Amino acid sequence: MKENIYTIPVLDGFKDDHECPFCSMKSKLERDTINFVLGPSYMEDDVRTETNKYGFCKEHIEKLYKEKNRLGLALMLHTHILKTREEMEKLLATHRPNSNSGLKKFFTKGSEDGSNPFHSFMEEKINGCYVCNRVNSTYDRYIDTFFFLLKKDPSMWEHLRSSKGFCFEHFYQIYSVASEHLNQKQLDEFMDIIIDIQMSNLKRIEDDLEWFTIKFDHRFKDEPWKNSKDAIPRAMIKTNSIINE
Repeated sequence: MKENIYTIPVLDGFKDDHECPFCSMKSKLERDTINFVLGPSYMEDDVRTETNKYGFCKEHIEKLYKEKNRLGLALMLHTHILKTREEMEKLLATHRPNSNSGLKKFFTKGSEDGSNPFHSFMEEKINGCYVCNRVNSTYDRYIDTFFFLLKKDPSMWEHLRSSKGFCFEHFYQIYSVASEHLNQKQLDEFMDIIIDIQMSNLKRIEDDLEWFTIKFDHRFKDEPWKNSKDAIPRAMIKTNSIINE
């Protein structure tokens, strides 16, 4: 099957020598998104409208701060705070708590008689993130593309078989949604493959970690490290989807 703009990121993720191809895809996608946000796009009206509305989560605001474009970040934060303050003032002007006990439920988060709109507004500001939204939207398409390739491109099965398995999160994800994409014959083969490679590769990481700890015993200080020197960061990918760049 000929590669195209939609399939290349997925195929590249599986061609990487990585502990989880989906983590690799998501990491590259996140890097591209951060570069996009801090590139000329931050001056575009549609992008600024979204960054004003959602802002950035703790993880991504820290990553954006570490980049070189402090002016771009300052401009986005300035209008985000300006727009948020204006909206907060309007909401709080009419939904300010007072001593009226009859309004107690109205000011309580999740009240049954219609929540105070300020609660949902603030939850969007606290939990929203332009980078997360953009990454997750594109990543969801990667999952669909992965299963599409399994159905259309026989080489995808070989990439799957030769992979190093997946992190816990992404293994569970593809395990959970596979039945929505594959017919019964494909599903049976898929499950056999991913379970076998996941278990064998978890055992590989387990053995590397064990040898890493053994090397701290003075009796083994002259023994070779084998493949255990980077066992911890590889285990962090497997267990927590954490990539140390």
